[in-house]
Amino acid sequence: MTRDVLISISGAQIVEDDNQAVEMITRGDYFLKNGNHYILYDEVQEGVDGVTRNTIKIHPAGMDIIKRGSTSVHMTFEKEKKNISCYATPFGELMIGIRTNDIRIAEEEDRLKVQVDYSLDINYQHVSECNIVLEVCSKDTASIHLLS
Repeated sequence: MTRDVLISISGAQIVEDDNQAVEMITRGDYFLKNGNHYILYDEVQEGVDGVTRNTIKIHPAGMDIIKRGSTSVHMTFEKEKKNISCYATPFGELMIGIRTNDIRIAEEEDRLKVQVDYSLDINYQHVSECNIVLEVCSKDTASIHLLS
C-alpha cells in the first residue's frame, strides 16, 4: 500500500431501537512498521477550535485508536476483552469502557479493512452496542463510495 491513502470510517450506535449511523472519508498517511499497520489523519470538529490528530494502529491482537488535540483518548479494541480509558473532550472528561465482541481484519495489497463490534459503557453505565468499519486504500486505486 502507498503512503498516501483514503480512509473511510463508518459506524453505528444501537441504543434500544434507535440506530445512529455516521460515516467519514478523509485523506491520510499509512505505513507498516514491525508488522503493525499505522494510519494517521487529522480531524476537525464543528464548533470546536483546533485539530485532533488521529493514529490508528492495527496489530494481530486488535486495534488502537489514539486521539490527541481538542479531544484526547486511547481506545483499545481486543477481542473478548474490556478496556477502560478516559475520554477528554472540550466539555469535560468521560470514563469509557469498550468490550470488543468481535474484530475482523482483512489485508490486501492496496486495501485494509477492519470491522469491530463492541459494547460501549460511559461512566460505568452500558450505553449502546456499536460497530466500526475502517477501510484504508491507496489513493491511486481508491474506490470508496458513500453509503446511502
